[in-house]
Amino acid sequence: MRGAVLYGPRDVRLDERDGPKIVELTDAIIRLSATCICGSDLWPYRGIEAVQVPAPMGHEYVGIVEEVGSAVRTIEPGQFVIGSFFASDNTCEICRSGYQSACVHREAVGAIGTQAERARIPLADGTLVATPDVPPPDLIPSLLAASDVLGTGWFGAVAAEVGPGKTVAVVGDGAVGLLGVLAAKHLGAERIIAMSRHVPRQKLALEFGATDIVEERGDVGVARVKALTDGLGAHSVIEAVGTQESMMQAIRSTRPGGHVGYVGVSHDVELPGRELFFSHVHVHGGPAPVRRFLPELIDLIWNRVIDPGKVFDLALLLDEVAEGYRAMDERRAIKTLLWP
Repeated sequence: MRGAVLYGPRDVRLDERDGPKIVELTDAIIRLSATCICGSDLWPYRGIEAVQVPAPMGHEYVGIVEEVGSAVRTIEPGQFVIGSFFASDNTCEICRSGYQSACVHREAVGAIGTQAERARIPLADGTLVATPDVPPPDLIPSLLAASDVLGTGWFGAVAAEVGPGKTVAVVGDGAVGLLGVLAAKHLGAERIIAMSRHVPRQKLALEFGATDIVEERGDVGVARVKALTDGLGAHSVIEAVGTQESMMQAIRSTRPGGHVGYVGVSHDVELPGRELFFSHVHVHGGPAPVRRFLPELIDLIWNRVIDPGKVFDLALLLDEVAEGYRAMDERRAIKTLLWP
């Protein structure tokens, strides 16, 4: 089959890879209906995050089940399914508490690589969620978004304790940050401050429910948020970047007693203990337990209550995966969808 492989910094190629096979009795094989490039894929693509190359790429996926192992009970060939970037059994004590991304048996789907025509998904019963039927083509982008960026933005909002009557600030205007805006709106936030300096992303943030745009970053951005909130800061802040600056911007934009939900993949982030101690800010986040939210998100998408697929502003064939990476690296695209 064809699949994307990273050979080094900014060197992604579409290669012939071995087709997936059932390895464990709990596996499923799916044929991808669509896949995409994630902002977190840019860390190894840029050479910032070390990976052993050549490395298969991709961890977001939707598609039709072709084959299942003999121990799979709830997933059947012919179903259209969505799963998370971590495979989980969804039965262990950690999964039952709602943190499937920390399942005691978790497996990283990124190591398998889903920017491809087909993929093996471990722990199929716990990982995959079927839609009510095979969806119409126009719903596929939104369902694909639920595989990671929507679920991650949603977790950021939940971790930040977003709710009715609250003011929310979102640090980061990539797909996760934008869908954090959408989640905050759906969860009833009264005011949503999107921190963005890119006009196309600002427009989408406003469409998703943002009420204010702040273009400044760092301490100047913090001052703007404080000015918009009577000097107090936001009740809830979603951090969706993963850098030292973005994390401190998020914490400093939060009022005492408020909550930061951090879902940007952290790179060299160090928190000053004394400042954090006196801030009275709650900090919670990490790899999103997307599986926790998938049934609800699928229902919202299926019934056309939300349309997260709008974050895909570039659609290419899988053959053009290298251009998809370049476009996101150069900020010519928010998020690239790949049609196999």
